[in-house]
Amino acid sequence: MKITKEARKLSRQLFRLSLTNNRIDRAKVSSLVQSLITEKPRHYLGALEAFQRVLRLEMAKHHATIESATPLSEQTASSVVSSLKQKYGDDLTTEFKVSPELIGGMRIKIGSDVLDGSVRQRLALLQEQL
Repeated sequence: MKITKEARKLSRQLFRLSLTNNRIDRAKVSSLVQSLITEKPRHYLGALEAFQRVLRLEMAKHHATIESATPLSEQTASSVVSSLKQKYGDDLTTEFKVSPELIGGMRIKIGSDVLDGSVRQRLALLQEQL
């Protein structure tokens, strides 16, 4: 479904109103969505879809998926998490996954940022160079 300019503008306004100290306030989001559904202004469905997308992207900026070829030790995991929280903020949530296809190293995804230090990636780069 194509989103109209009015719906996009309304979704941006909703997003700005849902922030407290540059962080998403769940209570405000709930209140804004409820009032939008109750009032049903023009293009409100498109605005809700766009608002949902913006919220999903913003929340992804504060969630890290850390993949490694083998399970990380407690010390290594806490070191990685503290380094990431230093760079991305204290409200960063983390999720650890074991992906043997990486062969070695780690791949970290935070929002649209991907930090890939895996052996698989290095081999792929080497293959491209040859």
